Amino acid sequence: MSNQPPSSSQELPASIPNASDQKPRQSQGENQKTVGADPAAPPALSGAELKKRAKAEKAAKRAQQKAAGPPKEVKSAVKESKQGAKETKQAPKESKQLPKEAEKSRPMPLRRRGSQTAPPPKDLKKDTKQVGLFGHLYGQPRQHTVVGAAKEVHPAVLALGLQMSSYVICGSTSRCVAMLLAFKSVIESYTTPPGNSLARHLTAHHLSPQIDYLKSCRPISISMGNAIRWLKDVIIKIDPQVTESDAKSHLLSSIDNFILQRITAADELIAASASQKIQAGDVILTYASSSIVQSTLIKAHKAGTPFRVIVVDSKPLFEGRKLARNLAAHGLQVQYSLVSAAAHAVKEATKVFLGAHAMMSNGRLYSRVGTAVVAMLAHERDIPVIVCCESVKFTERVALDSIVGNEVAPAEELLSEAEREALVGLKSKPADSENVTEAAGDAGERGKGEVLKWWREEPNLQMLNILYDVTPAEYIKMVVTEYGSLPPSSVPVVHRISTNT
Repeated sequence: MSNQPPSSSQELPASIPNASDQKPRQSQGENQKTVGADPAAPPALSGAELKKRAKAEKAAKRAQQKAAGPPKEVKSAVKESKQGAKETKQAPKESKQLPKEAEKSRPMPLRRRGSQTAPPPKDLKKDTKQVGLFGHLYGQPRQHTVVGAAKEVHPAVLALGLQMSSYVICGSTSRCVAMLLAFKSVIESYTTPPGNSLARHLTAHHLSPQIDYLKSCRPISISMGNAIRWLKDVIIKIDPQVTESDAKSHLLSSIDNFILQRITAADELIAASASQKIQAGDVILTYASSSIVQSTLIKAHKAGTPFRVIVVDSKPLFEGRKLARNLAAHGLQVQYSLVSAAAHAVKEATKVFLGAHAMMSNGRLYSRVGTAVVAMLAHERDIPVIVCCESVKFTERVALDSIVGNEVAPAEELLSEAEREALVGLKSKPADSENVTEAAGDAGERGKGEVLKWWREEPNLQMLNILYDVTPAEYIKMVVTEYGSLPPSSVPVVHRISTNT
Protein backbone atom coordinates (compact mmCIF):
# COMPACT_ATOMS: atom_id res chain seq x y z
CA MET A 1 0.00 0.00 0.00
CA SER A 2 1.20 3.50 -0.77
CA ASN A 3 1.63 5.93 2.16
CA GLN A 4 -0.91 8.83 2.24
CA PRO A 5 -0.67 12.05 4.37
CA PRO A 6 -3.21 12.20 7.13
CA SER A 7 -6.25 14.36 6.55
CA SER A 8 -7.00 17.56 8.53
CA SER A 9 -9.66 15.74 10.51
CA GLN A 10 -7.07 13.27 11.70
CA GLU A 11 -4.50 15.82 13.06
CA LEU A 12 -3.50 15.06 16.65
CA PRO A 13 -3.48 17.70 19.44
CA ALA A 14 -0.22 19.36 20.36
CA SER A 15 -0.22 17.87 23.87
CA ILE A 16 -2.13 14.92 25.18
CA PRO A 17 -2.64 14.58 28.93
CA ASN A 18 -1.61 11.24 30.34
CA ALA A 19 0.77 10.66 27.48
CA SER A 20 2.54 7.85 29.43
CA ASP A 21 -0.46 5.52 29.07
CA GLN A 22 -0.74 5.99 25.31
CA LYS A 23 1.21 4.47 22.49
CA PRO A 24 3.38 6.62 20.24
CA ARG A 25 1.64 8.19 17.30
CA GLN A 26 1.85 6.37 14.03
CA SER A 27 0.76 7.24 10.58
CA GLN A 28 -2.12 5.45 8.93
CA GLY A 29 0.15 3.45 6.67
CA GLU A 30 2.24 2.15 9.53
CA ASN A 31 -0.93 1.12 11.41
CA GLN A 32 -2.11 -0.86 8.41
CA LYS A 33 1.24 -2.58 8.19
CA THR A 34 1.19 -3.56 11.81
CA VAL A 35 -2.39 -4.79 11.46
CA GLY A 36 -1.41 -6.87 8.54
CA ALA A 37 1.65 -8.19 10.31
CA ASP A 38 0.01 -8.94 13.71
CA PRO A 39 -3.75 -9.62 13.54
CA ALA A 40 -3.94 -10.03 17.35
CA ALA A 41 -2.83 -6.35 18.00
CA PRO A 42 -5.56 -3.77 18.91
CA PRO A 43 -6.77 -1.52 16.09
CA ALA A 44 -5.21 1.97 15.75
CA LEU A 45 -7.23 4.98 17.10
CA SER A 46 -8.06 8.06 15.12
CA GLY A 47 -7.40 11.65 16.32
CA ALA A 48 -11.00 12.24 17.39
CA GLU A 49 -11.00 9.03 19.38
CA LEU A 50 -7.76 10.02 21.11
CA LYS A 51 -9.24 13.42 22.15
CA LYS A 52 -12.35 11.74 23.49
CA ARG A 53 -10.24 9.32 25.48
CA ALA A 54 -8.11 12.15 26.99
CA LYS A 55 -11.23 14.05 28.09
CA ALA A 56 -12.61 10.97 29.76
CA GLU A 57 -9.37 10.42 31.67
CA LYS A 58 -9.40 14.05 32.88
CA ALA A 59 -12.98 13.75 34.06
CA ALA A 60 -12.12 10.57 35.95
CA LYS A 61 -9.21 12.28 37.74
CA ARG A 62 -11.38 15.23 38.79
CA ALA A 63 -14.01 12.89 40.15
CA GLN A 64 -11.38 11.09 42.22
CA GLN A 65 -10.06 14.43 43.62
CA LYS A 66 -13.58 15.55 44.59
CA ALA A 67 -14.27 12.25 46.30
CA ALA A 68 -11.03 12.50 48.30
CA GLY A 69 -11.64 16.22 49.19
CA PRO A 70 -9.01 19.03 49.75
CA PRO A 71 -6.91 19.25 52.96
CA LYS A 72 -8.39 20.99 56.00
CA GLU A 73 -5.99 23.96 55.75
CA VAL A 74 -7.05 24.63 52.17
CA LYS A 75 -10.72 24.34 53.17
CA SER A 76 -10.37 26.88 55.98
CA ALA A 77 -8.46 29.33 53.77
CA VAL A 78 -11.05 29.12 51.03
CA LYS A 79 -13.85 29.55 53.52
CA GLU A 80 -12.26 32.65 55.07
CA SER A 81 -11.63 34.24 51.68
CA LYS A 82 -15.25 33.65 50.63
CA GLN A 83 -16.54 35.09 53.89
CA GLY A 84 -14.37 38.22 53.51
CA ALA A 85 -15.60 38.74 49.96
CA LYS A 86 -19.21 38.53 51.14
CA GLU A 87 -18.59 41.12 53.88
CA THR A 88 -17.01 43.56 51.45
CA LYS A 89 -19.95 43.18 49.09
CA GLN A 90 -22.48 43.70 51.84
CA ALA A 91 -20.70 46.74 53.40
CA PRO A 92 -21.63 49.31 50.72
CA LYS A 93 -25.16 47.94 50.62
CA GLU A 94 -25.59 48.44 54.36
CA SER A 95 -24.12 51.96 54.18
CA LYS A 96 -26.49 52.86 51.39
CA GLN A 97 -29.48 51.46 53.21
CA LEU A 98 -29.43 54.06 56.00
CA PRO A 99 -32.66 55.15 57.61
CA LYS A 100 -34.13 58.36 56.29
CA GLU A 101 -33.83 60.07 59.66
CA ALA A 102 -30.08 59.45 59.76
CA GLU A 103 -29.70 60.86 56.24
CA LYS A 104 -31.58 64.00 57.25
CA SER A 105 -29.47 64.50 60.37
CA ARG A 106 -26.20 64.04 58.48
CA PRO A 107 -24.64 67.49 57.70
CA MET A 108 -24.37 68.48 54.06
CA PRO A 109 -20.84 69.04 52.68
CA LEU A 110 -19.82 72.67 52.23
CA ARG A 111 -19.16 73.88 48.71
CA ARG A 112 -16.23 76.22 48.38
CA ARG A 113 -14.55 78.00 45.56
CA GLY A 114 -11.13 76.93 44.45
CA SER A 115 -9.50 79.95 46.10
CA GLN A 116 -11.08 79.23 49.48
CA THR A 117 -9.24 77.04 51.91
CA ALA A 118 -10.83 74.43 54.12
CA PRO A 119 -11.46 75.40 57.75
CA PRO A 120 -8.96 74.20 60.35
CA PRO A 121 -9.78 71.04 62.30
CA LYS A 122 -11.95 71.53 65.35
CA ASP A 123 -9.45 69.92 67.68
CA LEU A 124 -6.85 72.61 66.99
CA LYS A 125 -6.86 75.43 69.49
CA LYS A 126 -7.69 78.74 67.82
CA ASP A 127 -5.78 81.86 68.77
CA THR A 128 -8.55 84.09 70.09
CA LYS A 129 -6.28 87.14 70.01
CA GLN A 130 -6.19 87.25 66.21
CA VAL A 131 -8.90 89.29 64.52
CA GLY A 132 -10.45 87.02 61.90
CA LEU A 133 -10.71 89.60 59.11
CA PHE A 134 -6.96 90.24 59.31
CA GLY A 135 -5.97 86.67 60.15
CA HIS A 136 -3.83 86.30 57.03
CA LEU A 137 -1.56 89.15 58.20
CA TYR A 138 -0.47 87.46 61.41
CA GLY A 139 2.89 85.92 60.59
CA GLN A 140 5.80 84.95 62.75
CA PRO A 141 6.28 87.04 65.91
CA ARG A 142 8.48 90.08 65.57
CA GLN A 143 12.15 89.53 66.45
CA HIS A 144 13.23 91.67 69.41
CA THR A 145 16.52 89.93 70.21
CA VAL A 146 19.46 88.43 68.37
CA VAL A 147 18.56 84.94 69.61
CA GLY A 148 18.03 82.58 66.68
CA ALA A 149 19.76 84.79 64.12
CA ALA A 150 21.89 83.05 61.54
CA LYS A 151 25.63 83.11 62.03
CA GLU A 152 26.05 84.83 58.64
CA VAL A 153 24.15 87.93 59.81
CA HIS A 154 26.47 90.92 60.12
CA PRO A 155 26.61 92.83 63.44
CA ALA A 156 25.52 96.04 61.67
CA VAL A 157 22.41 94.25 60.38
CA LEU A 158 21.70 92.80 63.83
CA ALA A 159 21.76 96.31 65.33
CA LEU A 160 19.56 97.68 62.56
CA GLY A 161 16.98 94.92 63.00
CA LEU A 162 16.65 95.63 66.72
CA GLN A 163 16.29 99.36 66.04
CA MET A 164 13.58 98.69 63.48
CA SER A 165 11.59 96.36 65.73
CA SER A 166 11.66 98.88 68.59
CA TYR A 167 10.73 101.86 66.31
CA VAL A 168 13.99 103.67 66.96
CA ILE A 169 14.26 103.82 63.15
CA CYS A 170 10.65 104.08 62.04
CA GLY A 171 10.07 105.98 58.80
CA SER A 172 10.17 104.34 55.40
CA THR A 173 12.96 106.60 54.10
CA SER A 174 14.99 106.28 57.29
CA ARG A 175 14.81 102.49 57.22
CA CYS A 176 15.85 102.40 53.56
CA VAL A 177 18.91 104.59 54.12
CA ALA A 178 19.90 102.68 57.26
CA MET A 179 19.59 99.36 55.42
CA LEU A 180 21.83 100.50 52.56
CA LEU A 181 24.45 101.78 55.02
CA ALA A 182 24.37 98.44 56.83
CA PHE A 183 24.80 96.64 53.51
CA LYS A 184 27.90 98.74 52.91
CA SER A 185 29.40 97.27 56.07
CA VAL A 186 28.41 93.80 54.90
CA ILE A 187 30.11 94.28 51.52
CA GLU A 188 33.26 95.74 53.07
CA SER A 189 33.76 92.68 55.29
CA TYR A 190 32.88 90.19 52.54
CA THR A 191 35.46 87.84 51.04
CA THR A 192 34.68 85.62 48.07
CA PRO A 193 35.30 81.92 48.85
CA PRO A 194 37.72 80.11 46.52
CA GLY A 195 36.06 78.58 43.50
CA ASN A 196 33.17 81.08 43.52
CA SER A 197 32.41 84.38 41.84
CA LEU A 198 31.35 87.50 43.72
CA ALA A 199 28.32 88.09 41.48
CA ARG A 200 26.82 84.69 42.33
CA HIS A 201 27.94 84.05 45.89
CA LEU A 202 27.38 87.51 47.41
CA THR A 203 23.70 87.71 46.48
CA ALA A 204 22.55 84.17 47.20
CA HIS A 205 24.71 83.12 50.16
CA HIS A 206 25.72 86.31 51.94
CA LEU A 207 23.12 89.00 51.27
CA SER A 208 20.03 86.80 51.60
CA PRO A 209 20.55 85.97 55.34
CA GLN A 210 20.81 89.70 56.07
CA ILE A 211 17.52 90.40 54.32
CA ASP A 212 15.78 87.48 56.01
CA TYR A 213 16.79 88.73 59.44
CA LEU A 214 15.50 92.24 58.69
CA LYS A 215 12.20 90.72 57.57
CA SER A 216 11.92 88.80 60.83
CA CYS A 217 12.36 92.03 62.80
CA ARG A 218 9.81 93.98 60.76
CA PRO A 219 8.36 93.67 57.25
CA ILE A 220 10.45 95.61 54.76
CA SER A 221 8.93 98.74 53.22
CA ILE A 222 8.30 99.39 49.53
CA SER A 223 11.35 101.64 49.30
CA MET A 224 13.53 98.99 50.95
CA GLY A 225 12.26 96.37 48.49
CA ASN A 226 13.04 98.63 45.53
CA ALA A 227 16.52 99.31 46.90
CA ILE A 228 17.19 95.59 47.41
CA ARG A 229 16.16 94.77 43.84
CA TRP A 230 18.37 97.56 42.53
CA LEU A 231 21.36 96.35 44.55
CA LYS A 232 20.95 92.76 43.40
CA ASP A 233 20.77 93.93 39.79
CA VAL A 234 24.02 95.88 40.22
CA ILE A 235 25.76 92.85 41.77
CA ILE A 236 24.64 90.50 38.99
CA LYS A 237 25.95 92.85 36.29
CA ILE A 238 29.51 92.86 37.69
CA ASP A 239 32.01 91.46 35.21
CA PRO A 240 33.56 88.20 36.50
CA GLN A 241 36.94 89.36 35.19
CA VAL A 242 36.98 92.32 37.61
CA THR A 243 39.02 91.84 40.76
CA GLU A 244 37.26 91.54 44.11
CA SER A 245 38.59 94.84 45.45
CA ASP A 246 37.43 96.74 42.34
CA ALA A 247 34.02 95.06 42.47
CA LYS A 248 33.56 95.95 46.14
CA SER A 249 34.60 99.56 45.59
CA HIS A 250 32.15 99.76 42.67
CA LEU A 251 29.31 98.48 44.86
CA LEU A 252 30.11 100.89 47.67
CA SER A 253 30.18 103.88 45.33
CA SER A 254 26.94 102.73 43.68
CA ILE A 255 25.19 102.61 47.07
CA ASP A 256 26.43 106.12 47.89
CA ASN A 257 25.18 107.43 44.55
CA PHE A 258 21.79 105.75 45.05
CA ILE A 259 21.34 107.40 48.46
CA LEU A 260 22.49 110.75 47.10
CA GLN A 261 20.40 110.80 43.93
CA ARG A 262 17.26 108.85 44.80
CA ILE A 263 16.80 110.04 48.40
CA THR A 264 18.89 113.05 49.47
CA ALA A 265 18.71 115.08 46.26
CA ALA A 266 15.13 113.96 45.66
CA ASP A 267 14.08 115.22 49.10
CA GLU A 268 15.66 118.60 48.44
CA LEU A 269 13.92 118.96 45.07
CA ILE A 270 10.56 117.93 46.50
CA ALA A 271 10.89 120.27 49.50
CA ALA A 272 11.82 123.20 47.24
CA SER A 273 8.89 122.52 44.91
CA ALA A 274 6.30 121.91 47.63
CA SER A 275 7.36 124.92 49.72
CA GLN A 276 6.44 127.20 46.83
CA LYS A 277 2.84 126.04 47.10
CA ILE A 278 2.56 127.48 50.62
CA GLN A 279 1.25 131.02 50.53
CA ALA A 280 1.07 133.71 53.18
CA GLY A 281 -1.70 133.15 55.69
CA ASP A 282 -2.10 129.44 54.95
CA VAL A 283 -2.94 126.95 57.65
CA ILE A 284 -1.13 123.71 56.79
CA LEU A 285 -2.47 120.52 58.30
CA THR A 286 -0.32 117.39 58.38
CA TYR A 287 -0.76 113.96 59.90
CA ALA A 288 1.75 111.93 61.96
CA SER A 289 5.33 112.62 60.92
CA SER A 290 7.12 112.75 57.58
CA SER A 291 10.71 113.84 57.15
CA ILE A 292 10.05 115.34 53.73
CA VAL A 293 7.00 117.28 54.97
CA GLN A 294 9.10 118.61 57.83
CA SER A 295 11.77 119.79 55.37
CA THR A 296 9.09 121.45 53.24
CA LEU A 297 7.58 123.39 56.14
CA ILE A 298 10.95 124.50 57.47
CA LYS A 299 12.09 125.64 54.01
CA ALA A 300 8.91 127.68 53.52
CA HIS A 301 9.35 129.25 56.95
CA LYS A 302 12.97 130.17 56.19
CA ALA A 303 11.81 131.77 52.93
CA GLY A 304 9.78 134.23 55.05
CA THR A 305 6.28 132.95 54.30
CA PRO A 306 3.97 133.46 57.31
CA PHE A 307 1.76 130.44 57.92
CA ARG A 308 0.56 128.18 60.70
CA VAL A 309 0.79 124.40 61.12
CA ILE A 310 -1.68 121.92 62.64
CA VAL A 311 -0.20 118.53 63.51
CA VAL A 312 -2.74 115.70 63.89
CA ASP A 313 -1.42 112.63 65.67
CA SER A 314 -2.60 109.22 66.89
CA LYS A 315 -1.48 106.35 69.09
CA PRO A 316 0.40 104.10 69.54
CA LEU A 317 3.56 105.66 68.06
CA PHE A 318 2.64 109.35 68.47
CA GLU A 319 5.08 110.34 65.72
CA GLY A 320 3.49 113.78 65.47
CA ARG A 321 4.91 114.79 68.83
CA LYS A 322 8.45 114.79 67.46
CA LEU A 323 7.36 116.71 64.36
CA ALA A 324 5.56 119.37 66.41
CA ARG A 325 8.58 119.68 68.72
CA ASN A 326 11.00 120.14 65.78
CA LEU A 327 8.80 122.67 64.01
CA ALA A 328 8.34 124.70 67.17
CA ALA A 329 12.12 124.64 67.71
CA HIS A 330 12.55 126.26 64.27
CA GLY A 331 10.16 129.09 65.17
CA LEU A 332 6.93 127.87 63.48
CA GLN A 333 3.53 128.35 65.09
CA VAL A 334 2.25 124.81 65.74
CA GLN A 335 -1.05 123.42 66.98
CA TYR A 336 -1.13 119.79 68.12
CA SER A 337 -4.24 117.58 68.34
CA LEU A 338 -5.19 113.92 68.19
CA VAL A 339 -6.97 112.21 65.33
CA SER A 340 -10.20 112.18 67.35
CA ALA A 341 -10.30 115.96 66.83
CA ALA A 342 -9.37 115.83 63.13
CA ALA A 343 -12.86 116.91 62.01
CA HIS A 344 -12.51 120.08 64.07
CA ALA A 345 -8.91 120.73 63.00
CA VAL A 346 -9.73 120.47 59.30
CA LYS A 347 -12.15 123.40 59.58
CA GLU A 348 -9.23 125.79 60.01
CA ALA A 349 -6.91 124.26 57.38
CA THR A 350 -6.36 125.64 53.89
CA LYS A 351 -4.01 122.91 52.62
CA VAL A 352 -3.13 119.38 53.72
CA PHE A 353 0.42 118.05 53.30
CA LEU A 354 0.92 114.31 53.74
CA GLY A 355 3.87 111.97 53.62
CA ALA A 356 3.75 108.53 52.05
CA HIS A 357 4.88 105.02 52.80
CA ALA A 358 4.23 104.12 49.15
CA MET A 359 2.30 105.25 46.09
CA MET A 360 0.47 102.40 44.40
CA SER A 361 0.17 101.92 40.65
CA ASN A 362 -3.54 102.80 40.69
CA GLY A 363 -2.77 106.20 42.24
CA ARG A 364 -3.73 105.30 45.81
CA LEU A 365 -1.73 106.43 48.80
CA TYR A 366 -0.44 103.81 51.24
CA SER A 367 0.49 105.58 54.44
CA ARG A 368 0.20 105.58 58.25
CA VAL A 369 -3.20 104.44 59.48
CA GLY A 370 -5.47 107.46 59.92
CA THR A 371 -4.25 109.21 56.77
CA ALA A 372 -7.35 108.19 54.82
CA VAL A 373 -9.62 109.76 57.46
CA VAL A 374 -7.77 113.07 57.30
CA ALA A 375 -7.80 113.06 53.47
CA MET A 376 -11.50 112.25 53.40
CA LEU A 377 -12.34 115.10 55.77
CA ALA A 378 -10.27 117.49 53.64
CA HIS A 379 -11.88 116.29 50.43
CA GLU A 380 -15.32 116.86 51.93
CA ARG A 381 -14.45 120.53 52.52
CA ASP A 382 -12.69 120.97 49.13
CA ILE A 383 -9.29 121.40 50.77
CA PRO A 384 -6.43 120.37 48.45
CA VAL A 385 -4.45 117.32 49.62
CA ILE A 386 -0.80 117.37 48.50
CA VAL A 387 1.39 114.26 48.88
CA CYS A 388 5.18 114.56 49.04
CA CYS A 389 6.79 111.30 47.92
CA GLU A 390 10.06 110.19 46.33
CA SER A 391 9.95 107.96 43.27
CA VAL A 392 11.79 105.22 45.18
CA LYS A 393 8.53 104.67 47.06
CA PHE A 394 6.53 104.05 43.89
CA THR A 395 5.48 100.50 43.16
CA GLU A 396 3.75 98.55 40.40
CA ARG A 397 1.39 96.96 42.94
CA VAL A 398 -2.28 97.83 43.08
CA ALA A 399 -4.15 98.26 46.37
CA LEU A 400 -7.93 98.45 46.59
CA ASP A 401 -8.13 98.29 50.37
CA SER A 402 -5.94 98.02 53.45
CA ILE A 403 -7.06 94.49 54.38
CA VAL A 404 -5.35 92.33 51.76
CA GLY A 405 -1.92 93.82 52.38
CA ASN A 406 -0.89 95.53 55.59
CA GLU A 407 1.38 95.24 58.62
CA VAL A 408 0.03 94.11 61.98
CA ALA A 409 2.04 95.30 64.96
CA PRO A 410 1.84 93.72 68.43
CA ALA A 411 -1.55 94.58 69.90
CA GLU A 412 -0.18 95.32 73.37
CA GLU A 413 1.52 98.41 71.94
CA LEU A 414 -1.87 100.11 71.92
CA LEU A 415 -1.86 100.23 75.72
CA SER A 416 0.37 102.63 77.58
CA GLU A 417 1.85 101.77 80.95
CA ALA A 418 -0.83 103.72 82.82
CA GLU A 419 -3.60 102.05 80.81
CA ARG A 420 -2.17 98.61 81.48
CA GLU A 421 -2.02 99.25 85.21
CA ALA A 422 -5.56 100.61 85.23
CA LEU A 423 -6.91 97.62 83.33
CA VAL A 424 -5.30 95.14 85.68
CA GLY A 425 -6.48 97.20 88.64
CA LEU A 426 -10.05 97.04 87.43
CA LYS A 427 -9.74 93.34 86.73
CA SER A 428 -8.38 92.48 90.16
CA LYS A 429 -10.64 94.88 92.07
CA PRO A 430 -12.85 93.09 94.65
CA ALA A 431 -16.61 93.43 94.25
CA ASP A 432 -17.09 95.29 97.55
CA SER A 433 -14.02 97.50 97.27
CA GLU A 434 -14.29 101.20 96.54
CA ASN A 435 -10.64 102.17 96.60
CA VAL A 436 -9.57 102.03 92.95
CA THR A 437 -6.22 103.69 93.56
CA GLU A 438 -5.05 100.88 95.81
CA ALA A 439 -5.95 98.31 93.17
CA ALA A 440 -4.12 100.32 90.52
CA GLY A 441 -1.08 100.58 92.79
CA ASP A 442 -1.07 96.83 93.31
CA ALA A 443 -1.21 96.37 89.55
CA GLY A 444 1.77 98.67 89.12
CA GLU A 445 3.76 96.58 91.54
CA ARG A 446 2.94 93.38 89.71
CA GLY A 447 4.48 94.93 86.64
CA LYS A 448 4.03 94.82 82.93
CA GLY A 449 4.32 91.05 82.56
CA GLU A 450 1.19 90.32 84.55
CA VAL A 451 -0.74 92.96 82.62
CA LEU A 452 0.09 91.32 79.32
CA LYS A 453 -0.71 87.93 80.80
CA TRP A 454 -4.12 89.19 81.87
CA TRP A 455 -4.82 90.55 78.40
CA ARG A 456 -3.80 87.26 76.79
CA GLU A 457 -6.06 85.28 79.10
CA GLU A 458 -9.07 87.59 78.70
CA PRO A 459 -11.29 85.83 76.11
CA ASN A 460 -13.61 88.79 75.45
CA LEU A 461 -10.95 91.38 74.62
CA GLN A 462 -9.36 91.63 71.16
CA MET A 463 -7.12 94.45 69.97
CA LEU A 464 -6.01 95.19 66.43
CA ASN A 465 -2.94 97.31 65.71
CA ILE A 466 -2.55 97.80 61.96
CA LEU A 467 0.00 100.37 60.82
CA TYR A 468 -1.19 101.49 57.38
CA ASP A 469 -4.30 102.35 55.39
CA VAL A 470 -5.09 103.16 51.76
CA THR A 471 -6.33 106.58 50.59
CA PRO A 472 -8.33 106.65 47.32
CA ALA A 473 -6.83 108.60 44.42
CA GLU A 474 -9.84 110.94 44.14
CA TYR A 475 -9.00 112.38 47.57
CA ILE A 476 -5.51 113.42 46.38
CA LYS A 477 -5.06 116.67 44.47
CA MET A 478 -1.36 116.42 43.62
CA VAL A 479 1.75 114.26 44.14
CA VAL A 480 5.04 116.16 44.36
CA THR A 481 8.08 114.12 43.25
CA GLU A 482 11.63 114.87 42.08
CA TYR A 483 10.24 114.57 38.56
CA GLY A 484 7.75 117.39 39.21
CA SER A 485 4.16 117.79 40.40
CA LEU A 486 1.77 115.32 38.84
CA PRO A 487 -1.67 113.78 39.36
CA PRO A 488 -2.01 110.37 41.03
CA SER A 489 -2.82 108.74 37.69
CA SER A 490 0.75 109.42 36.49
CA VAL A 491 2.37 107.31 39.20
CA PRO A 492 2.98 104.23 36.98
CA VAL A 493 4.64 106.41 34.31
CA VAL A 494 7.08 107.94 36.80
CA HIS A 495 7.78 104.50 38.27
CA ARG A 496 8.64 103.15 34.84
CA ILE A 497 10.95 106.08 34.14
CA SER A 498 12.72 105.85 37.51
CA THR A 499 13.36 102.11 37.23
CA ASN A 500 14.77 102.33 33.71
CA THR A 501 17.26 105.07 34.49
